[in-house]
Amino acid sequence: MGIYGQDWSSYQPSQPDTSGLSFAFVKISEGLSYTNPKWVSQRDHAKANGLVWGGYHYPHMANDPCGEAEFFLAQVNWQPGDLVVLDWEGYDDANRPVPRADQAAYKETWLRHVKQRLPYNPVGMYANLDYWRTVDATGFYGDFLWIATVGLPAGSPGIRAPWLFHQYSDNDVDRDYCRLDNADALRAWTLSFQLSLPSQEDDMPQWITGPVVPGDQPTVVLIPSGTAWSPYPNRRLHLGMDQIAPTPPTGSVRVAIHDGTAWRIQNVPVASAKGTVDVPLAADDVKISLQTAAAGITYAIETW
Repeated sequence: MGIYGQDWSSYQPSQPDTSGLSFAFVKISEGLSYTNPKWVSQRDHAKANGLVWGGYHYPHMANDPCGEAEFFLAQVNWQPGDLVVLDWEGYDDANRPVPRADQAAYKETWLRHVKQRLPYNPVGMYANLDYWRTVDATGFYGDFLWIATVGLPAGSPGIRAPWLFHQYSDNDVDRDYCRLDNADALRAWTLSFQLSLPSQEDDMPQWITGPVVPGDQPTVVLIPSGTAWSPYPNRRLHLGMDQIAPTPPTGSVRVAIHDGTAWRIQNVPVASAKGTVDVPLAADDVKISLQTAAAGITYAIETW
C-alpha cells in the first residue's frame, strides 16, 4: 500500500516526468530573496497531471522566521488542498554558523506563523534523521511530518513518530512515499483542513494507544499546539495492565514528559486490579517517553 511522489527544485526540468506519481513537492523560495525560477511551471505541470501539490521553503535561520515566512507565502496564490512545508535543514554556509538552539526556535516560530496565516491548509515540516533526533527539542512539526531517511526502504523510515511522508531516495531526483492508501485519500486529507475546527462539545478520539514493551522506550509525539485539536485543554495519559492472572500483576512505568523546554520524569506504579492510572498532561507538553521492565502494560493518550 502507499503512494509515491517526488520533490523538485531548479535542478529538475520545468515539466518533470510524472509517471507513477501521486504527489509532488516543489521548492518555492530560500531565505529572503531567492525563488525557484521553475516553480510555477513545475506546480502547474503537477496539477495538470492530477498530482497533489505542495510547496516548500528552505530557510536561512539567522534571519527572522516570520519575515522569511511572509516572503515565502507571498510567492503563491495558495489554493485549498495545497501542502505547505518548511524544509528544515541547514548544512549550508548560511545555516552552519547558526546555533542549533536558534535553528530549533526558528522552526517553532515559522510553523506557527504560517499556520496562523493559512489555517485551512496543511502546514508541515521536512526534516532528516539528524535534525529530527538531535536539533529538534519539542517534537512540533505542525500538521504533518515528512521525514528523510535516504537508503531505507520506502515506508520504513526508522522512526516512531507518526510521519506522513518518507523521502527514501535522492538518486537523480528526491523520491518520496506517502503512507496513505491512494491519491484520493491524500487529496481528501488535504482538503479536510477547510472544514470548521471542532467545537469544545465534540467528542475527541484517542490519539495513540499501544503496549509498552519491556526494555523498549517508545517516544510518543503529541498532537501539537496550533492544530485543530488545540482548543481541548484537558489531556491525560492512561496507564494500565492488560494481563489477567490469579494474582494481579503490578509494575512501574518511567514516564518522561517534555514540555518544550525540558523533561520532567516520574515513576508511575500500575496494577491490573486498579484499572488505569491517569497522568495529567499540560497543554504545552509535546513528547512522552515510556519505559518499563514489566510485561503487559498498555497506554492510551486522550484529550477532551
